[in-house]
Amino acid sequence: LTVAVDMCHVGLFLNQGQCCCAGSRIYVQDTIYDAFVQRAVEKARAMKTGAYTDSTADHGPQVDEIQFNRVLGYIEKGKSEGATCTLGGNRHGTKGYFVEPTIFTDVSDDMTIAKEEIFGPVMSVMKFSSDDEVVKRANATMFGLGAGIMSNNIGRAIGLAHQIRAGSVWINSYDDFSVQAPFGGYKASGHGREKGKEMMDNYLETKCVFVPLQGPKC
Repeated sequence: LTVAVDMCHVGLFLNQGQCCCAGSRIYVQDTIYDAFVQRAVEKARAMKTGAYTDSTADHGPQVDEIQFNRVLGYIEKGKSEGATCTLGGNRHGTKGYFVEPTIFTDVSDDMTIAKEEIFGPVMSVMKFSSDDEVVKRANATMFGLGAGIMSNNIGRAIGLAHQIRAGSVWINSYDDFSVQAPFGGYKASGHGREKGKEMMDNYLETKCVFVPLQGPKC
């Protein structure tokens, strides 16, 4: 549980959620849901918000006013659609483009904050009961860049990884990258791959030469 909370925290709040593969949708087994939410809230609440000039700050601003207002708009949308804002949900301070680390519970898959890319520090925590259920729900999105699976059962985790429609799937980790590992998405999350030998496909052209086995055709 500690690893799951830590990885979900990094996966969403890294760079204030302004990351292409930010893990904003968190599906948690119903038997540990309450414990997970409690620890996730405690960890996010402990973050210090401040400018990059403050070496002790953990949480900085959104990139500009447009993104700042966009994130706050998603937060208000989550509240109006019935999600419970368990932590944050407001602007931090009166200067700059700081948004409080925000965690929503009681989120359903049809809510805007669960369907669209927020690109901000807004986490949605949802319950699931079975593997089949969570695979179906996780895949019911137009995006497919990254996903994370946290489990003590490595066989179960690998089995789920093969079923998740995402270009990168991290098991008991998140946001780990290597120049040897291809990176790219499924569905609306892009075409082709960066890094790895697969990146070379972007610079190559494939030629197909046909030769009839029975001699020239007339």
